[in-house]
Amino acid sequence: MTDYSEEQRNELEALESIYPDSFTVLSEKPTTFTITVTSEAGENDETVQTTLKFTYREKYPDETPLYEIVSQENLDDNDVMDIIKLLEQQAEENLGMVMIFTLVSAVQEKLNEIVDQIKTRREEEKKQKEREAEEEEKQRFHGTPVTIENFLSWKAKFDAELLEIKRKKMKEEEQAGKNKLSGKQLFEMDHNLDTSDIQFLEE
Repeated sequence: MTDYSEEQRNELEALESIYPDSFTVLSEKPTTFTITVTSEAGENDETVQTTLKFTYREKYPDETPLYEIVSQENLDDNDVMDIIKLLEQQAEENLGMVMIFTLVSAVQEKLNEIVDQIKTRREEEKKQKEREAEEEEKQRFHGTPVTIENFLSWKAKFDAELLEIKRKKMKEEEQAGKNKLSGKQLFEMDHNLDTSDIQFLEE
């Protein structure tokens, strides 16, 4: 008959010596502990990290342990989902054997992959931004193709603006007194001036 508690105790001791800095026991009954897993540093020293929490079930390792991600750094939701799926798959494959080290190692590998992907993702984003900037630049120089409709609508607007400018100018000139009439214009407008000289002579 399998002595589950003996197997669990032995695994715990092994884990404590393998992960001295990142292994923490949270409770004895049921045995619950966390292990923090950090990726290797990426190109710009970026790392991703997750803390996994495991709880032994009574008949572990003939039953899978309970596991969850209690915290994470620099991982997006898809990455977290992938890690959960990976743990599920590894736990099923290793049923009947103590498996925590195997599970943690699989997550460690996954995190290293994610760091590499972050580099690729950044490069992709950078390229995408450059492409968008180029497109924008092209659009600026390309402008709007001219059709009869948009030319006529532009011309109507342009003429209206021109008319408005002329009106303003005339008003300004009137106010500034620039619109004084010449002698000839006055003469043509005011017919009393026709006879004014004659009257002056008669006097």
